Amino acid sequence: LLLRHVGRGLQTNGMDKFGAPSLQQTKQSWDSLKTFFDNVDDVLAELRPILEKIARKNTIIVMVCNFGQSSLLMNFICNAKSKGIDISSAIVFATDEQTYKLAKGLGLAAFYDEKNFGNLPVEEARTYGDRTFTKMMWAKVVVVQLVSWCGYDLLFQDVDVVWYKDPLEIFHDDKSPYSKFDVLFQDDGARSLRYAPYSANSGFYFVRQNSRTRHLFTSLLYSGDFIAKTGSHQQALTALLAEHSSLTGLAVKTLNTNDFPGGWNFHRKGNPTLRKMMTNKHVPIIFHMCWTKNKDDKLKYLKQMGQWHVHEKCEKNSVVDMVDRSGEEPISTSCCAADPIISCFYRDKPSIVPCKDSPPIDKGAKSWW
Repeated sequence: LLLRHVGRGLQTNGMDKFGAPSLQQTKQSWDSLKTFFDNVDDVLAELRPILEKIARKNTIIVMVCNFGQSSLLMNFICNAKSKGIDISSAIVFATDEQTYKLAKGLGLAAFYDEKNFGNLPVEEARTYGDRTFTKMMWAKVVVVQLVSWCGYDLLFQDVDVVWYKDPLEIFHDDKSPYSKFDVLFQDDGARSLRYAPYSANSGFYFVRQNSRTRHLFTSLLYSGDFIAKTGSHQQALTALLAEHSSLTGLAVKTLNTNDFPGGWNFHRKGNPTLRKMMTNKHVPIIFHMCWTKNKDDKLKYLKQMGQWHVHEKCEKNSVVDMVDRSGEEPISTSCCAADPIISCFYRDKPSIVPCKDSPPIDKGAKSWW
């Protein structure tokens, strides 16, 4: 039997998950990099004073959001506020003016880089990996690079995350077993070849400021063509984690799913972590509503879980009108609910209250309760 050399992304079904980018993808990546480097000094000069003002223990919470995802951003803020959790060190990198105004109106620091983000879509992605999803990946690469260059530790998270406790407390704890790692990622749950060996989720991770992590994210910045090829910066980042762990000694840790659960746990029938959470037998640190088709489904699931804190009137695009009414009450006052807004949608998905009378999302599925 003759053997031939293949890349590590070749699966048993013949699909190659690590194919090389096309020339067009590389040229498009160069164009984006040119725009970035032409403006980076001005952008950093504007960004640094904002970060200096909000940093807590030299750490910045970093989020990227367009207006299509703004209701999820509002929920993160309202949810944390209802629990008395300090998120004053957070900055929202808005990819449009509407989201910039909204974040400011909600009391968070915000930054809109029109030169790099001016052509990004305003609407939400309709499904994982679509064109809007892929374009937003570039923004998520750029903002981490900017904060890293400014010399801060950072916690990057998607806006579909809710906090039960402040995760920075465990990341800042010198006695924690996590203290010796350079980068710590939520466990994505996927055990496919493309995310091996760490199964790192790029929607929630903590980065300690040092030369190894700066080099890691500089390498990711230069991988725009590979991100375009794979449709996911998570896949590109995972490949770099493996390389840099070997090359520079980068210490990588995947967080346990009991304290840092996500959509992988949510959608697995009979998952013990979700069962304990929904029956108040376990309080995790955070929950990430990933592994979910689109924003509409995420809203439904968070409401079913008892983790939704945004009044219905503020879920719609009309919230921008509230931002423009200067001198009136803050958006958080009129939009944030102190108590969770609980609704049932699907009987076969985890819920904080029994939803036995609701239809299943999967045909013929039994009640989760």
